[in-house]
Amino acid sequence: MSHSPLSPFPSRRRFLQWTGAVAATGLLGGEVAVGAKKKAAKAKEAQSDATVVANVPASSEKKFPFRLGIASYTFRKFDLAQTIAWTNRLGIKYLCLKSSHLPLDATPEKCAEVAEQIRKAGLVLYGGGTITMKKEADVSQAFDYAKAAGMKVMIASPVPDVLPLINEKVQQYDIAIAIHNHGHGDKDYPTPQSVYEKIKDLDKRVGLCVDIGHTVRIVADLLDSMRQCADRILDVHLKDVTAASKEGKAAIAGRGVIDLPAVIRLLREINYQGIASFEYEAGLDEPLPGLAESIGYVRGIMAAS
Repeated sequence: MSHSPLSPFPSRRRFLQWTGAVAATGLLGGEVAVGAKKKAAKAKEAQSDATVVANVPASSEKKFPFRLGIASYTFRKFDLAQTIAWTNRLGIKYLCLKSSHLPLDATPEKCAEVAEQIRKAGLVLYGGGTITMKKEADVSQAFDYAKAAGMKVMIASPVPDVLPLINEKVQQYDIAIAIHNHGHGDKDYPTPQSVYEKIKDLDKRVGLCVDIGHTVRIVADLLDSMRQCADRILDVHLKDVTAASKEGKAAIAGRGVIDLPAVIRLLREINYQGIASFEYEAGLDEPLPGLAESIGYVRGIMAAS
């Protein structure tokens, strides 16, 4: 079977798309099979109905070395409270915050307060970003910010000149940096390989956030790129796009051209143990339906694998 990220994958893909749509309907409407709901409710009577419902499809993730998350950039038009509520409703545990939900200039006290708010909601604030770092002061601020919030990784877009300082800081703070490839228009990091070449001799806590959408849109070989950089992948942005070209737009997962089943298989093959976060950009004003379908589709892939 071909592992091309643009494979048509007709019958299985349609089946999984249907599976995802069913899961999405459950996530949005609060409906699951009666037996499963009763079993979950009996075991976790103290939990809210939304959390019980959301946890049912999440069981498909257990046989994979990585976990699913959400990049809060998805909800950038909504406040933190709504972001937390929707993340819980979708049955996702891991959250990466954009500065729109926790400003980079927030005080240490505010960072700790937000981190506690997320923890009390039953979620894990695993990272922040994407964070731009153009000068040394940006690097220092970002590491202090991440430390105060208890983040383990920062998704970043640093200019190459500050990489030596970043290398020092990851050793000092034990906080990883995952440099994000942004495709067209990014002169420093258009592809995963362009990141890898700049960081391959640095501390292994300096790595990549592979954005699969940008990688495909710049017409790079997605699966080959991920294999070549496997030892430095520290974060992944899951999404789909309408075309493998600069003109490609964001799409609901399973409705675009990316062979997401092949991506999921590859993440297991390389034993990726980080977070694969949905960065959904197809419906900024009403993101929940498309994001729920995307999560359902990916969980359908994982359940069928």
